[in-house]
Amino acid sequence: MLLTTAFVAFALLLVTVVVSATEVHLERKRLYELADALALTAADSMTHETFYAGGATAPVEGGVLTLTDASIRSEVQEYLAQNPAALDGLHGVAVTEASTTDGRTATVGLAARARPAMISWVTQAWSDGIIVRAESRARAW
Repeated sequence: MLLTTAFVAFALLLVTVVVSATEVHLERKRLYELADALALTAADSMTHETFYAGGATAPVEGGVLTLTDASIRSEVQEYLAQNPAALDGLHGVAVTEASTTDGRTATVGLAARARPAMISWVTQAWSDGIIVRAESRARAW
């Protein structure tokens, strides 16, 4: 009886750890999904009017569209403002990077706090959350 009780307690603690780790992993995947969407939106940020009106700067290495840090930041903020549902299930999302290094590649970095789904004495140390980060790049051609 004692051995069975100990085994059941151990199994339940193991379940809480696995469920909590899975929840953190899924939140990290959602954060990567959001970073991908933001990078893609930022890479496609130049409007047709800007391009055809001559507002584009000289392309780098044969690129057609030229991105700036300011345009990427504004597109990221605009996307987050227009799509609040994209942040559902994510806590404390912060944009850590929104920039370009070569004028063609939009880099977006995000950080969020993932909370374990089940708190037990094993996962108590992470009850305030785990910082997860995601970075994505998209290239404008």
